[in-house]
Amino acid sequence: MFIKKYERRDRKQGVGGGDLQIIAYEDRYRDDMIFMILEAKNALGRVPGLNSDLLDIKKNYMKNGDMFWLAVDENDRVIGSVGYRSIDGTDEVWLHRLFVKYDRKHEGIGTQLLRTAEAYIKQIGKKTIKIHLGTPREQWFESYAFYTKYGYKEYEKQYMKKKLVTNNQKGYRI
Repeated sequence: MFIKKYERRDRKQGVGGGDLQIIAYEDRYRDDMIFMILEAKNALGRVPGLNSDLLDIKKNYMKNGDMFWLAVDENDRVIGSVGYRSIDGTDEVWLHRLFVKYDRKHEGIGTQLLRTAEAYIKQIGKKTIKIHLGTPREQWFESYAFYTKYGYKEYEKQYMKKKLVTNNQKGYRI
């Protein structure tokens, strides 16, 4: 099983917090994940609708050879999510469903989820991560700012991507 453990730092208060684990999706967290995502959407002022792929993560991500992760706190509650789907016939993927529980933003959880996904995607040999963002852009300002901070570039209206740096056989960065 894929588990990464982090010590959480509460940046707002500047004090150490509890443990945070990034784990591969498990069905037992399904309802908690869905609730967290609906709350996150509501906190952004959006009508909290549910994307159908979230109803069956194993079928829509993992059975296809792709991956989905959850951030789980010290109380075994879902506080974040991210997944990806490969683009057939390419070395590219779509990053999906990066959400952080609305009252846990700005604690580094989104960064840890993104870094986990990027490292895994790079490890399996994919070279480009693409993201589709919503409109109007003003409603998605947090997403645009977040991804830009980590090297994603807008290549078309509503779309960003990042080329992953890989090492060739001699160890040179390409």
